[in-house]
Amino acid sequence: MPRNLSAWMDACIYLAALLALVLVLSWYNPYVASIAFVVWLFVALFSRERCRDRQRTFDSYCCDVVRNVSEVMNFAIERLPQGILIVDPVGRIKWMNGSIAEYLGGNLEVGLALQDFWPEVKLDSFWGTSGETIVSYEDRSFKVRYRPIVISDNLKGLMALYVEDYTDFQDMRQAFKDSRTVLSYIQIDNFDEVVQGLTESEQTGLLFEANRRLDEWMKGLGGFMRRVSDDLYVGVLERKALDRAQEEHFDVLDRMRVLQGSNRLPLTLSMGMAVAEGQAMEALGREAQAGLDLALGRGGDQVVVRMGGKNQFFGGKAKAVEKHTRVKARVVAHAVREIIENSDEVFVMGHHNEDFDCFGAAIGIMKMARDLEKPVHIVLSDMNAGIDKIVDLLEGAPEYEGLIVHASELESIDSLNPALFVVDTHIPHLVAAPLLLERIAHQVVVIDHHRRSGESFIKTPLLVYIEPAASSASELVTELLMYFSEEVRLSRFEATALYSGIIVDTKNFTVQTGIRTFDAAAYLRRGGADPVVVRHLFRTDYETEMAISKAKAEAKLYPGGLITARCPQVIPNVSAIAAQVADALLRIEGVRMSLVFFQIKDDEVGISARSSGELNMQVIMEQFGGGGHQNVAGAQVAGGVLADIEKRAVELSLKQIEEIDQDESDIAAGHQEGRK
Repeated sequence: MPRNLSAWMDACIYLAALLALVLVLSWYNPYVASIAFVVWLFVALFSRERCRDRQRTFDSYCCDVVRNVSEVMNFAIERLPQGILIVDPVGRIKWMNGSIAEYLGGNLEVGLALQDFWPEVKLDSFWGTSGETIVSYEDRSFKVRYRPIVISDNLKGLMALYVEDYTDFQDMRQAFKDSRTVLSYIQIDNFDEVVQGLTESEQTGLLFEANRRLDEWMKGLGGFMRRVSDDLYVGVLERKALDRAQEEHFDVLDRMRVLQGSNRLPLTLSMGMAVAEGQAMEALGREAQAGLDLALGRGGDQVVVRMGGKNQFFGGKAKAVEKHTRVKARVVAHAVREIIENSDEVFVMGHHNEDFDCFGAAIGIMKMARDLEKPVHIVLSDMNAGIDKIVDLLEGAPEYEGLIVHASELESIDSLNPALFVVDTHIPHLVAAPLLLERIAHQVVVIDHHRRSGESFIKTPLLVYIEPAASSASELVTELLMYFSEEVRLSRFEATALYSGIIVDTKNFTVQTGIRTFDAAAYLRRGGADPVVVRHLFRTDYETEMAISKAKAEAKLYPGGLITARCPQVIPNVSAIAAQVADALLRIEGVRMSLVFFQIKDDEVGISARSSGELNMQVIMEQFGGGGHQNVAGAQVAGGVLADIEKRAVELSLKQIEEIDQDESDIAAGHQEGRK
C-alpha cells in the first residue's frame, strides 16, 4: 500500500503541472485550451483508476502471502523434530505440538496436568527462569530446555518446554562411565597374626581358601586380579562392576571374615580403590595406594573408594587387630628422637576439651623433650575442666613451672625451628590451638589411637603414628618411651599421668585392651604410677553424680539394643559426665549401643557413643564430623539443635543395627548350607 500511495501522489504532481499549462494555454487560445482540458481530464481519470487497480492487486498479493506463511509456520511447528509444551503456573498444558505426543505417548491433550503423566519434571524448581535439564521418562532420557513466556493478562506468565530425545547420548555417556578403569590394591591386613602358630598345611589351606573366595568375587564382577605377595593383591575392574560391589556393600569382607585358623582369629581384608577420571595410570596407582593406607589407618576390614576427589567407606565391622611385634614402635621412637634433637623448641597439644589420655600422652612427649634438654610447652585449650585436678598437681610442682601454656597466650613464637606434637587426635579443627598448627605446619608429628578420619586430617605431617588397635594415646607414648632411651626415668607424677590416661580410655582395663596395654601399664607401675592418686583424680562431686543418675533414669531403649540419653543443660564437665553415662548404659542387659547427647554450649551439641563391639560407632560419628574407635567414639556439632541431631543419630544407628543383623543371618544361612 505505501508503494501505490506514493505513485498516486507523483501522478497528482504531474497532473497539476499539466493543468497549469492548460490554464496558460487558455489565455492565448481558448478553443485549444478546451480540447487540452478534456484530454487532461481523461488522463487524470485513467491515472486514478490505474492506481486503484494496482492497490487491489497488491492487497490480494499480501493476503495470499500471509495466508501461505501462516500455514507453513504451523506445519513447520507441528512437524518440528522437537517436542514443545506450553504450561500455565499450575502445571496444566495450554498448547503442544505433535512431536511431544510421539515422545510421551498419544494420550496427551490440552488441559492435562503435567505432573499426572510426567512427575519427573519439577516446575517449581525452575519456574520463571531459563535453562535446561535432563529428565527421564520410562526408559528414555530427554533434554528439556525451559523458557518463560510473559503475557499481558497473566502476571505469572507461562513456561515453554522444548523437549528433545537425549536417550542415545545418555546411553553413550553411561557406557563411557561404566567402562572407566578401577584400580584396586587388596591386602589381608592381619595375615601375620592369623597364620601365627599354624602349621604349614594349615597356613596353605587357609591361604588357598582366601585366594579362592577373593578370586570368585573378582571374577563375578568381571574383573582381573593377581597376587603380588602372600597378603597383597592387585585388581582391575570396570566402573559398572564397582557400582555393583557397592550395592552389595562389598560382601566379600563378610565372606572373608568367617575364615579362621586354629587360633580363632578372623581373616580380614582392606582395599583401596581408585576410579580413573582422566589422570595417568601412575597417579591412579598412587590414589589406590593412598586409599589402602587410609583403610589400614582406620583399623582395616574395610574398603576405601576414591572417586571424584572424595573418599567413600564400606565395611569396618571388625576390631582392629593388635600387632604382637613392636618393631614399628621402635622405629617411630628413633624418628621422634631425631625430630626433637633437630628442633630448638617443642610444643605438645591434643584435642580441645582435653581428657586424661590426651594430657598423659602430652606428659610423655614432654619427658622425651626434657631428656634431650629441649624447651617444651604443653598447650591446653581454654576448655579443660576435665583435667583440673591433675593440672593443679602439675602447677604446684616447681620443676614443671612454665610448662603449661594456653592457646590464647601463644601470640608469637620466637623459635626458628619448632616442632609440634599432636596427640590423641588427627583432625585439624579439633586440636587445642588451630592457629599454632597453621604456624608450625611443616614440622608436625601426629600420635593417635583413633581410627583415621576420612576427609579431615592434618595436612602434610612430618611423621604419623596411628595405631587403632591401641587402647589409648598414652599407651602409644609409653611404648615410645621404652625405646626412646635406656636412660629414661619417669617421675612418680609422669608415670601416674600416663597410667591415668590408659585407665580412662580402657574403662579400668575392660575395653580395647590387649597384651601391649598391660605391658605398658606394668612399665608405668614400675616407674612409680600410683593407683591411689589415680583413684583420687577420678572421684566426682555430688552434683556430677546427680547429673549422671538423672540422665540414666531418663534413658530411652530402642529395638535392636540401642539406648539413648540426654544431658540438655550446659553444666561443668559435661563431656566427662556424658561419657560415664554412655559407659554405664552399655552395661544394661541386651544393650549393644549407647548414645548420649549433651549441650556443650548454647550453639554446640556433643555426642558420646559406645558399642559392645559388633557395631561401628566411628562410622556413625563421622557423619557428624567426629570419629573415634569402633567401640568408643564421639562428635561435637556446632550450630545444631539437640533434638534434630538425636533424631538423625538414632536413624543412622538403627539402620546399622538392621544391616548387621541381616549380614549375620546371611552368614549363618551360608554356614548351614555348607554343612548340608
